[in-house]
Amino acid sequence: MNDILLYFSKLFSFDSSHPLLFTQIHFWVFFLIVFAFYTLFCTGRSLPRHRRVARNGYLFAVSLFFYYKTSGLFVLLLVFSTLLGWLLGIRMDASPSQPRRKALMATGVTINLLVLCYFKYAYFFTDLYNATFGTSHVVVNHLALWANNAFGTNHFDASVILLPVGISFFTFQNISYIVDVYKRKIAHVGNILDFGFYTAFFPQLVAGPILRADQFVPQLYRPFFLGRRQFGIAVFWIVNGLIKKLVLSDYLAVNFVDRVFDNPSLYTPFENFSALLLYSMQVYADFSGYTDIAIGVAMMMGFYLPTNFNSPYKATNPSDFWRRWHMSLSNWLRDYLYIPLGGNRHAGFLSYFILAAILAIAAFRLRNLAFSIVAAVVVLAVVLLYFLRPPHRRELGTNVNNMDTMLLGGLWHGSSLNFITWGGLNGIGILVYKWWKKQGWITHILTLAATSAILHLLKATVGGPLLNMLWFIAFVSFVVYTLLHLLPQQARGTQRAWVAWTTLLTFIFISFTRLFFRSGTNLDPAEANEVAWMTASLMVGQIGSHWQLDQIPTIIAHYWAPFLLFVLGMVVHWLPVRFKRRYRLWFAQMPLWLLVTVVVATVVVLYQFVTADLQPFIYFQF
Repeated sequence: MNDILLYFSKLFSFDSSHPLLFTQIHFWVFFLIVFAFYTLFCTGRSLPRHRRVARNGYLFAVSLFFYYKTSGLFVLLLVFSTLLGWLLGIRMDASPSQPRRKALMATGVTINLLVLCYFKYAYFFTDLYNATFGTSHVVVNHLALWANNAFGTNHFDASVILLPVGISFFTFQNISYIVDVYKRKIAHVGNILDFGFYTAFFPQLVAGPILRADQFVPQLYRPFFLGRRQFGIAVFWIVNGLIKKLVLSDYLAVNFVDRVFDNPSLYTPFENFSALLLYSMQVYADFSGYTDIAIGVAMMMGFYLPTNFNSPYKATNPSDFWRRWHMSLSNWLRDYLYIPLGGNRHAGFLSYFILAAILAIAAFRLRNLAFSIVAAVVVLAVVLLYFLRPPHRRELGTNVNNMDTMLLGGLWHGSSLNFITWGGLNGIGILVYKWWKKQGWITHILTLAATSAILHLLKATVGGPLLNMLWFIAFVSFVVYTLLHLLPQQARGTQRAWVAWTTLLTFIFISFTRLFFRSGTNLDPAEANEVAWMTASLMVGQIGSHWQLDQIPTIIAHYWAPFLLFVLGMVVHWLPVRFKRRYRLWFAQMPLWLLVTVVVATVVVLYQFVTADLQPFIYFQF
């Protein structure tokens, strides 16, 4: 009995070293208890108002408990965000004055962004201020100081600002609701329990997908329905997500990727390059695995979350990749950042100011002469094009808005120059592709030939691992592109070769940009800038150094398990959509006894892959 009481005591208390994760048995005990009581509200075919309010209020309460188990007293921040969005929605719909509605909307967006900036960017802006004015200010957690003074204790550590789990996700969700109510795209949610359930729904709360009110709020009023087929599909998504997380993501991280990123200089160029490719699989399996589990858990309760991934490594160009990757965030950035900045119509002063400001901050923080010159040239070129080429001003504005969106999207992921670099590289990739697809094949070949020649000259005169790497990529691209153009273009084999080549090139490009993404991950904000940039520099130095090809077979043989998992993951990823849908339905329609047997056997096998310390989901920190 004491053991049982101790277990439930741990179950209902917060332990910062053991947050409630989908990969823990504690979560599934929690979910079974939640689901058992949830069914009490779901009897009958109709959903009277009193039962709907009770159901949504119950799910709001358990979602707050879930977040408490994940982030402790930061649950109060979630409550504050919920109350703010709910009250502003009511006030906006009650106000006949458009200026007042706009002021309320601006107030809501500003408060949400200020809270986000306080917790997420305090170190970034403090470092920038110190570097600018030569001061030595340290970050102080003023909320912790206030709480200690208010309660007369020293319980809270005021020397550090901890990042609440999932703050970016529920903040963006709240902003989208406030803006949509202002634009009258949706009506406000009048009941605080209904609205709280929308903002805090626990399956997607800490890592998305980001819910849009117009997509999810109507589901608050629907009666519960879970047919046999939906149940099977929900179980499939849960098992599929656990396989991705435990077998692919965690195994690749522990047995290869983390080792190389922790000490890049101890590993060969091939191992460093392979770590980038395997990290791409790791981060996809981790994030899409979380999303799959969230979709399955929500479906069990009769709710449907939006698709967040669409086979992103089938993308044939950077633009296509971002239409397939983290779709809820990409759509949010498009609707609430890119389009308000002017989209593909125009770019105002704010668009140009954001670009110049981010480049100036990066140049100032890096204190690198070469980067400063490049940044100044970019700003000067944009200004000259704006004033000297008025007919192309709209196209220029579209490109600036695209770049701003990617840079701010990078900054959303973390307060480090590495994340800004990652976002900027993706923005450059998109802009280069936009220009590329407008050109003819002769221009393509001439561009690749000229780029290869220039990089070869720089490699011979200036030298350096980065130039070695860029020259090799440009030269191989020139050769392959030329050879493919010599083939009959209408032949099916040629078309497939083009798809294979552009997909491979896109995957390598995306993986290379993730060098800067991964180097800034899992680091304390106070040290992220320095340590992350050093890690990225070391890996570039290793990849761009001399390759000893005779070592590659030995390396593959030594790390055969991670490489085999990577290949299997890519094979499954590349299976046709219709085939995946077919085996998903086959799984869902199995006899119940067989489905239970398969699930139990799968879980037993899965937990053979569990490491001593379960790896947290990568996107929890965002």
